[in-house]
Formats: sequence, C-alpha cells, structure tokens
Amino acid sequence: MVAGASRRCGVFFDLDGKQREIQSLEEKMAAPGFWDRPKAATAILKTLRVLRGFTHRHAEVHRAWEDFGILLELSEEDGDEAARDAAEAEKKFRRELDAFELTTLLNGEHDLNNAIVAIHPGAGGTESQDWAEMLYRMYMRWVESNGFKANILDYQPGDEAGLKDVTFEVEGEYAYGYLKAESGVHRLVRISPFDAAKRRHTSFASLFVLPQVAEVGDVEIKDEDVRVDTFRASGAGGQHVNKTDSAVRITHLATGIVVQSQAERSQHRNREFAMRILSARFWAWSREQEAKKLGHLEDSKTDIAWGHQIRSYVFQPYTMVKDHRTGHEDGDVQAVMNGELNPFIDAFLRLRRQGPTGS
Repeated sequence: MVAGASRRCGVFFDLDGKQREIQSLEEKMAAPGFWDRPKAATAILKTLRVLRGFTHRHAEVHRAWEDFGILLELSEEDGDEAARDAAEAEKKFRRELDAFELTTLLNGEHDLNNAIVAIHPGAGGTESQDWAEMLYRMYMRWVESNGFKANILDYQPGDEAGLKDVTFEVEGEYAYGYLKAESGVHRLVRISPFDAAKRRHTSFASLFVLPQVAEVGDVEIKDEDVRVDTFRASGAGGQHVNKTDSAVRITHLATGIVVQSQAERSQHRNREFAMRILSARFWAWSREQEAKKLGHLEDSKTDIAWGHQIRSYVFQPYTMVKDHRTGHEDGDVQAVMNGELNPFIDAFLRLRRQGPTGS
C-alpha cells in the first residue's frame, strides 16, 4: 500500500522537471533588463513562487510517506493500538497525497492565472435568465468558500428576473486552472416558479471561462486597434449610473470582437474592465486561428461550443446533479447550488489527466 502511494507521488509530479523550470526562471531573473517589462516580470515571480511551493510540498508528502512506513513497521511489532494509529496515519497521508496530486494536474500554460467568467442565458426568456442568475450565485459562493476574490466586470439584469449577461473576474492562484472545468452549457430541469400551471421546464445557460492574460503580457492591444464608445448604463445600479455616460463599449477593429462594461459608476474603471475582457477574448480568438492552421479547430472548441451540455441539474421529479463528461453525480442539489463544486472539478481534472490539459 505504501509503495503504491509512493509511486503515485512520483508519477504525477515531475520533480526534476519542476527543478529545471525553477532554474530557468531564476536565470531569467538574473538577466539584464528583467524589470523592463514589469507585468511579465511579476508573472515570472508568481510562477517561481508557486513552483517552489510545489517542490516544498512534494518534499513534505515524501517525508510523511517515509514516516508512515516507519510507523507501519512498528505496528507489526507493538500490537493492535499501534496498528490503529498506523491506520489513522495512512488515512491522513492518503488525503494529503490526493490533495497534492490534484494540484499537480494544474499544469496548463495559463492554469495559474486569474479567470474571466461569462454567463449567458439560453433561449427561453425569464426562465433561462433566472437560471443564469442561479448559476452566478452558485459560482460566487464557490469563489468565497475557496478563498478567491471576484470582481464584477459587467452585469446586465433581466427584464423581469434573473440576468441577461454577467462577466466577472476571479482572482487567485490557479483560478483558471480550476474554473476551466466549468466551461460549457449547464441544463436545469425544475417546476417553473414563473408558470401558473406548475409545469416542468428545461432551461439552459452557457458558461465561458478564459484566462486573464493581460496581466502576463501575452496580449498587447494598442489604442489604435480599438474603437471606444460610451453610453448610459441600463438596469439596476442607482440613479447616478443612469444619469452619466459611464458604460463603455470597446470594438476590436481587426477582429470585430465587441465587449462592454457597465459595472461601475466610473467610466475609467469600466474601460479598464472592458479591456480585461477584450484581452481574454482576443487571446481565445488567436488560439482559434492557430487551431485552424493546425487543422483541429473542432477539438479546440469542444468545451465551449453552444449546445455542448456538460452538466444537468434536476430539481424535479427527483434531485440530482450529473456531469455528463465524467459521470460524477451528487443527489444533494442544494449543496451544489451553494457552491460545493470541488468534487465535480476534481473529477474533471483527473479525467483530463488522461488527455490534453485544456489550458
């Protein structure tokens, strides 16, 4: 049992590879002009800190494995009480190993980055708009319970209930690495609170997750590349919001990508938020163009294409949340809607270990 755990500790963590990465980054830091590009330099420091943390944690897990091995040998000599202590130590060690193993799966190019998340309701008016807002609340609770921070970049309320669109940024190490598991179409089955006849309805909403790339210098968009328009914000937000041209819409001239933000009263802040969204979407567009050249665009779109249903949330006639990619299920739908998504994310990351990382 112990030997098997030791092999897992090595198989899923390339210690030599991580040490080579650390050495390479340290050489970049020592090179002249390292701070000439502050954003790129900051990103390197962040990556280096995480890699060092990985190697430190790997050493701790390996040390725990050795200690457990010694305790197991002693239990063979000292009887039942020592055996129980060894069994408890084994459970604790395996929990730590499982948690460490999961972090090693976050090895995509941008997994370390913040995430840009956009939620869009499908066809169906108030029904799907309400479902989109339910998903938004679910992810806000996940963000809070996992120690991340969320910034609303754009929010457009629904006409009667729910929301028409929302885009928010999730800050924290590996925010994109975790949340990329959630990108796709989410399906709800329930008795509609908006139907006087109390009939069962099916609603859809799509979730798009992109890495925040502006902070690491992967994307450079110049002022002459865009057209900026301002307009009055609509919907909730207070009287001041609707009296000034604080909302910002930015059009990327070469690609036709259009983004907007009306989350803040400040036009300057809304422009900053819109540029963050544009940078992420331009990165995704560039990735698609590269995929076209390589002849596998369909593979690159699998996780985000409209109509690709990744998960179903059934409220009636029974309660069940099921991920159609991994087969993971949870009968406690309320717990899931309260943000308990980590088992679904865990299952997705472990499944993707068998193939591309989806970075």
